[in-house]
Amino acid sequence: MNYINILRWVKVGNSVFIIAEISANHGNDINIVKETMLKAKEVGANAVKIQTYKPDTITLDVDNEHFTINDPDSIWKGRKLYDLYQEGSLPWEWHVELYEFAKEKDIVLFSTPFDFSAVNLLEKCDNPIYKIASFEINDIPLIKYAASKMKPMIMSTGIAAFEEINEAVEACRSVGNDDITLLKCTSEYPAKIEDANLVMIQDLKERFKTKVGLSDHTLGSLAPVVAVAVGAEVIEKHFILDQEIGGTDASFSMNPDEFKEMVEQVRITENSLGIVDYETVLNKASRDFRRSLFISKDVKEGDVVTEENIQSIRPGFGLAPKYYNDVIGKMFEADYKKGTPLSLEMFSFSSFS
Repeated sequence: MNYINILRWVKVGNSVFIIAEISANHGNDINIVKETMLKAKEVGANAVKIQTYKPDTITLDVDNEHFTINDPDSIWKGRKLYDLYQEGSLPWEWHVELYEFAKEKDIVLFSTPFDFSAVNLLEKCDNPIYKIASFEINDIPLIKYAASKMKPMIMSTGIAAFEEINEAVEACRSVGNDDITLLKCTSEYPAKIEDANLVMIQDLKERFKTKVGLSDHTLGSLAPVVAVAVGAEVIEKHFILDQEIGGTDASFSMNPDEFKEMVEQVRITENSLGIVDYETVLNKASRDFRRSLFISKDVKEGDVVTEENIQSIRPGFGLAPKYYNDVIGKMFEADYKKGTPLSLEMFSFSSFS
């Protein structure tokens, strides 16, 4: 339904493509997901993204130090990975219904797969875009498999070194898919604004010859707005109907009012950037008030042009100031009043030979 429009939007980049990431913000209720999708569209999101995994497709149900989050700064400190993903996963049996709902409501819905079986499910749903998460960017077989479906590929780069990003990009291109968007991402939850490192956005574009954007985990709208100013074509932000729903991602997700404000600020920012055009950007009305040469004292035919009878002043209806030294010493061929714009027609053309 929206597939052609999605391709045009993502490929051409006529407008910043804003994604509302539902992630784990579903409250284990499909009606909350539907309501979230509708609200995301209402507040200006161009697309809604979900994640497609089961705890068994993303980790192991093992209770040891390798499968427990030990980072003292993590909001999930002490959580067992399997339990965390079980809580956050969106049931697979919901997918078909959600994609049908999206089609009915004219909402662009797509997903992040975490294994081959997720891609297979999403293909049955006619998923229009594939997103690769930061922590899967080193899963080259998964990237190749998703890219082989020849849909636009969006990949977060949060924990990837240069060579890993290069391998991921080449994985897409190796199967003939060059519709790639790389998202600058700081894989902390929430991320500190001082760690955003948004200058990377333009560097990613130049080095890898892809479209670029930001997957943002900071609080507020500042990072997305600055990202657009430095060239982001895609913005992804976690979205929740209400923090009271709870869930693993609730604390760093935007509510509808916050998301709407971010969208408005992004749109204002992209509109302010304009285009590189040294002609059409000129304001004719303002140009009329730049400096030019005027007669500053009544003159008679035969009078010589001197510093006393012409002056470079505003407005701009006279000869350009660059001709000042050229006309000094020439003779007027008629009488002129003070305040008359200077022009070449006031002098003999032979005097300029």
